[in-house]
Amino acid sequence: MRLWSETFRDGGAIPAGCAFAAIDPASRVRLSDNRHPHLAWDEVPAGTESLVLFCIDGDAPLDGGDVNQEGRSLPATLPRGDFFHWTLIDLPPTVRALPEGALASGVVAHGKPGPGVTLTANGATHALRQGINDYTAWFAHDPDMAGDYYGYDGPCPPWNDERLHHYIFRIYALDVPRLGLEGRFTGPEAYAALHGHIIDEAQLIGTYTLNPALVPPHK
Repeated sequence: MRLWSETFRDGGAIPAGCAFAAIDPASRVRLSDNRHPHLAWDEVPAGTESLVLFCIDGDAPLDGGDVNQEGRSLPATLPRGDFFHWTLIDLPPTVRALPEGALASGVVAHGKPGPGVTLTANGATHALRQGINDYTAWFAHDPDMAGDYYGYDGPCPPWNDERLHHYIFRIYALDVPRLGLEGRFTGPEAYAALHGHIIDEAQLIGTYTLNPALVPPHK
């Protein structure tokens, strides 16, 4: 399989319009447009019954104590783990692209609804499902934001992080038309449900930072 984007190149920077937050010179960060990027794929193998798509930040700090704290920084060597930004399941194999922002646009306090979501493609409407992303846990103790965050919510790495964050978009071709999950589910739960059903996979990586010191100078 092959996965690509018209929004950013593999290994390149994800634009701020596809992030949860963007750099703001006056206030460090501001909420951004939060659209998911354009994604397209081909070379889907014979026998594929459905597709599953993830977006995962593999550079999320495991210790959040100093995150976004004035006078503190997160060293690049700090232990890291996965932060799930998107889990989309039950994509039919006839769908070969997601236009930018087709399933997510804007920051929604308390989270966008789910798990069900519809996508219109090739003149047909498809019923898909999305898991909750890890902003659900991140905002759990914030009364202004707490809720179940379904679908895509884009990058918002700590502004005091010394490490550039890498966002892995990964698509799987499966031999089942519907993943064995019911109701509310998480990214790790969806990953576990893939076991024994994967035919092929492909991935695309984008980078993002809210630390001005890590932004490359304009040429």
